[in-house]
Amino acid sequence: MEESEKLNRIIEARMKLKARFEEKMKLTPSVADDIPRGTGKTNRHGMPSIPIGQTVTFKWPVLDLGYQPNVPTERWRLTIDGAVENPVKLTWKEFMALPQTKDTSDFHCVTTWSKLNMPWKGVSLLDLAALVHPHEDATHVMCYGYDTYTTNLSLEEALKPDVLLVHTFEGQPLPKEHGGPVRMITPQLYAWKGSKWIKRIEFLTENKLGFWEDRGYSNTAYPWRNDRYSD
Repeated sequence: MEESEKLNRIIEARMKLKARFEEKMKLTPSVADDIPRGTGKTNRHGMPSIPIGQTVTFKWPVLDLGYQPNVPTERWRLTIDGAVENPVKLTWKEFMALPQTKDTSDFHCVTTWSKLNMPWKGVSLLDLAALVHPHEDATHVMCYGYDTYTTNLSLEEALKPDVLLVHTFEGQPLPKEHGGPVRMITPQLYAWKGSKWIKRIEFLTENKLGFWEDRGYSNTAYPWRNDRYSD
């Protein structure tokens, strides 16, 4: 298949997915909450820029499970499978040949710090989903890292346009300590919902708990509701 035809198919599938989940996305708390808790100017989604309990930092603290895997780009692979029509395993070259998205967004860590206006470049999860065609009964994804980390998201959160698999930060390759060569970012949720050193995205037909969710963290992780831990 020629690259132009492949790109056109991704665009068409992206539009169908967006239409399928658009109403659910509009109702998510990080967009639709009419009494969000926080301070500061209104952000890109209509929420206060600093969620409740957060403090702005200009540094970028490093948090991990105590292990930072070294994954050269020539060895890196991204598997996308589960409840999909067209499972794939992408090489670095194939990943970089997909539509690339530049965006600036905020990063909210559950440990109470927020770093604002971070410039990224990467591939949107929406475009990756368009590549594999999720089944109609798919509801969630589970993301896996090379460090054995896992985390879950509903599709109405995962397919938002600012959810990216980023390889570039401030015009430079994403550093290993922050999840390079590729990590996922979830600007409208706490950052633990974005796997560092990501290697696999599994589409699910029901929700499953990830690493921190299985240890008492919230399934939903909405910063403007102080939604850090499960009830």
